[in-house]
Amino acid sequence: MNTKKWTKLLCAALIGAGVAAPALADDYPSRPIRMEVGYAAGGPTDVIARILAKRMSESLKTSIVVENKPGASASIAANDVMRAEPDGYKVLVTSLTLNVNPLLYPDRYNYDAVKDFTPVGNFAKLPMVVVTSYGSPYKTMQELVAAAKASPDKLTFGSSGIGGSAHLTAEMLANMTGARMMHVPFKGNGPALQEMLAGRISFMFYPSVGIANYVAQKQLRVLAIGTREPQPDFPGVPTLESLGYPGFDEAATWVGMLAPPATPRAIVDKLNRAANEALADPAVRQQLASLGALADGGTPQQFSQFLVQDRKRWADVIKKGNVKGE
Repeated sequence: MNTKKWTKLLCAALIGAGVAAPALADDYPSRPIRMEVGYAAGGPTDVIARILAKRMSESLKTSIVVENKPGASASIAANDVMRAEPDGYKVLVTSLTLNVNPLLYPDRYNYDAVKDFTPVGNFAKLPMVVVTSYGSPYKTMQELVAAAKASPDKLTFGSSGIGGSAHLTAEMLANMTGARMMHVPFKGNGPALQEMLAGRISFMFYPSVGIANYVAQKQLRVLAIGTREPQPDFPGVPTLESLGYPGFDEAATWVGMLAPPATPRAIVDKLNRAANEALADPAVRQQLASLGALADGGTPQQFSQFLVQDRKRWADVIKKGNVKGE
């Protein structure tokens, strides 16, 4: 039996028996940690990973190297970490695609975020806002929904692509309201936003980051925000929950960290503790806020429970909306 397989079996046996494995974590970390991101450098997931990596390295007293492995809808990095040694030296920072990919493409992506990984903790949430062009006839969320229900398949909503957060949150709204709307997918949020600014699509759910200038210049109108509480960045804008559409706070895009399966609990706890220390740092929270991200945190168990509920949520949305992969 090779060393890698034996290590995984040993760790699994220790965890399954409820036995602590301090010997496996006493010296951890004794060398640099690789934090793999399945997206290109410069995107929200990458930037959040780098903010956390820098602060976590101070707590763990070792360097954390962020390595971008984009491609195949972030599954290249996911598969690499899933098959890595469960020693805490290779971890994954990813987003909702980890849960959505297997739902849309079960033959292509057959992993489970909880069963095939070890959840460590959630870093942050990226709330969504509902936007229209400033010249749109829809001045409120109520007007938008009423128009969609009155004219099935007339209103269009844009997204960064099939199965992305903007697509699925709009499908979630359609499921709640019974409205039928046409999805117009683009290759990225940028092209979708340009079509929105030009008024060629009716509305879209968009990450709260990066739209303040468009709102200030009266190019975009924010109809509602997907957080549970009102946000100071959007004064006077109602929450979707206050309008009778609950659940969008939990449906916000998340960015979290997972380790390979069978990673010892003691190592997971060290990583989780370092992440929570980083997220409690006012400087880190400010950096995240500048991106439109809300610092999260919590225990590995809480993150695991969240991932289970997140998968159930999107499975229900995909089924009810008859969403198909490309």
